[in-house]
Amino acid sequence: MSFVLAIDQGTTSSRAMVFRADLSVAGVAQQEFPQHFPSSGWVEHDPEDIWNSTIATCRDALKKANLAAKDIAAIGITNQRETTIVWDRSTGKAIHRAIVWQDRRTADICAKLKDEGHEPTITAKTGLIIDPYFSGTKVAWILDNVPGARERAVRGELLFGTVDCYLLWRLTGGKVHASDATNASRTLLFNIHEGGWDDDLLKLIRVPRAMLPEVKDSSHRFGDTVPDLFDGAIAVCGIAGDQQAATIGQACFTPGMIKSTYGTGCFALLNTGTTPVASKNKLLTTIAYQLAGKRTYALEGSIFVAGSAVQWLRDGLGVIKQAAETGPFAAKSDPAQSVYLVPAFVGLGAPYWNPRVRGALFGLTRNTGPAELAHAALESVCYQTFDLRDAMRADWPEAKAANIVLRVDGGMTASDWTMQRLADLLDAPVDRPVIQETTALGAAYLAGLEAGVYPAPAKFADHWRLERRFKPNMSAATRERKLKGWARAVKGVLASDEDP
Repeated sequence: MSFVLAIDQGTTSSRAMVFRADLSVAGVAQQEFPQHFPSSGWVEHDPEDIWNSTIATCRDALKKANLAAKDIAAIGITNQRETTIVWDRSTGKAIHRAIVWQDRRTADICAKLKDEGHEPTITAKTGLIIDPYFSGTKVAWILDNVPGARERAVRGELLFGTVDCYLLWRLTGGKVHASDATNASRTLLFNIHEGGWDDDLLKLIRVPRAMLPEVKDSSHRFGDTVPDLFDGAIAVCGIAGDQQAATIGQACFTPGMIKSTYGTGCFALLNTGTTPVASKNKLLTTIAYQLAGKRTYALEGSIFVAGSAVQWLRDGLGVIKQAAETGPFAAKSDPAQSVYLVPAFVGLGAPYWNPRVRGALFGLTRNTGPAELAHAALESVCYQTFDLRDAMRADWPEAKAANIVLRVDGGMTASDWTMQRLADLLDAPVDRPVIQETTALGAAYLAGLEAGVYPAPAKFADHWRLERRFKPNMSAATRERKLKGWARAVKGVLASDEDP
C-alpha cells in the first residue's frame, strides 16, 4: 500500500487526490457544490452536499487511478477551517446548515464580547482576535436559534465539529469524534498554550463541553472508514486546516520559513517554531501543526481580496474576458501612471482588520484604461503581501534577520508578471514549486507520515522541488516610491471609516 488519498474539502468545491509514494499524482477528481446566502452577510453550506461531494470525488479519484481500498495506505483530510456544523449524535443529521467561515451573522455577539472587555483574555489564550470569522460564536448562534438545541447540547445529544471533524465522524460511521490541533486552534475555544479546550472560554462563549471533539496530533491514526464506502476499510491518518496543510505541503518546517497561498483571498503563514509569538500588529497566532505531541506555531495574516480582484475586473467591470489576460494587460500598462487599487470590497484584513471600509481607486487619469486597472489589481495583492510581511517582521524580530524566501501557491501564482512584481516589492526571492496542489499534498503527507509511506519532515523537505525562483530587480528608488503611494492610498481608505 504505497498510495495516499487526500481529501481537500474547500469552500466552493470538494477535491480528492491520490498521491504515489514519490509524491506524484495518480488520480484527481473535483466537484463543486451549492452556496447558500439566506441573508445579507450570511453564507451557508448543506452538510449533505459537503459529504456527498467528498465521497463522490474520492470514489472518482480512486477509479481514475485504477486503485481499490486495499491499495491505499491512508486518508488525509484538509478543510475549510472555521466552517461550523452541529449534528445529532444518534442520527448524524445536522440540525442547521453549516455556517461558513465567511459568514458575518455573529457580529453582534462579537461586539458584545469586545464591549465587555473580553478580547485581551481571549487573544492571550487563543492567539485570535474576536471576529465572526471563527467557529465559537457560530456554535453559540446555532444553539440559540434552533429550538431546543442548547438543552440538547448540554445533555450530550449534539456534537460540534469543523468540516474535518464532521467528515471523520461520517467516514468512521459515527465511531470517532475528533479533530486536530490546527482546526481546534481556529475556534476561539482552544488554549493554544496548554493544548486543550478552555473552560473559561467555553463559559464565556456559551458552548457546552459535551459537544466538543477530542483533539489529536495532525498526523495520527484517527480511525478506519466503514468498509462499504470504498469496498474496504481505509485508515484516516492525517488532518489539518487548509492553510496549515499548505504550509506543510510547502515543507515550511524551519522557523522563519513563510508560505503565501493566493486564491480568492490570500493567507500567509510564518513558522515561528515551538514558541507562540503574540502579535502587536493584528496578525493571528495559530498552531501550524502538531506532531508527536509537540506544537509548532505560526503567525498568520489574512488578505480578504486577492484573486477576487481579478474576478471583479472580469465579472464586475468586464474589462477582461479571462483571468489569464490580466498579466499581459498589466505588462502593457502606461508606466507614467501610478494607479492604486485598495480592494477593500469586504473591508480590510490583516494587519488592519477593519470590516467597515470599502475599496477605492487612486491616481486615475483620462488615459487610465483596462491595462492600468489590471496592473493596479495585480499589484494590490503584492502590496498587501508586503504589509503582512512587514507586520510579521515587526512581531518577530528573527524574521527580519532571516533571509526570508516566500514560497507561493494558488491560482494567481500562474501569473509570472504578478510573481515578479511580488519579488520586486518585497525585495526578496519568491519561489514557485513544481507541485502546486500544496494543500492536498500537506494532507497526504500527514497521513502518509503516520502510515509509514512518507519520511520524517526533514527528509520530506528534501523532496520539495522548485519550478521557478523570481528574483527582485526593481530599483530601490522605484520600490520606495511605489510603497509610499500604496501607504497613502490605504490611509485614504482607512480615513473613510464613518463608524462613530
